[in-house]
Amino acid sequence: MNADSPQSQNTSLQRLQNVEKRIVRVLELAGGVMDELANSAGPRKELLNNQCGEFMQLIKDIQVTLREEIKSACEYRPFEKCDYSARLSSEISCKKLEYVSSQLDKMKETIDQYQGFSE
Repeated sequence: MNADSPQSQNTSLQRLQNVEKRIVRVLELAGGVMDELANSAGPRKELLNNQCGEFMQLIKDIQVTLREEIKSACEYRPFEKCDYSARLSSEISCKKLEYVSSQLDKMKETIDQYQGFSE
């Protein structure tokens, strides 16, 4: 599948939306752990272990997905087929040639004038 195809962009967007959902879940878990730690009866160890385990797994999943998305974004070059820089370089070269040509014309005029004086 091509990195710049609409289908891959759609699936990339879906993966990023899933990451967003995981981040929300991570925040919910962090809040739940904080609530549990603030519990006046004391924290329930099993609940904390489950929430912390899920938290760590989600963080790992988020990291993996984001690494993959960043890598694929780096491979995607939207201006790869653009000829702007080549056209700009050609235009600059044309301007340089026009300038050199005008300077050569001036030099020829000067030489012709000099030869006219010496004859």
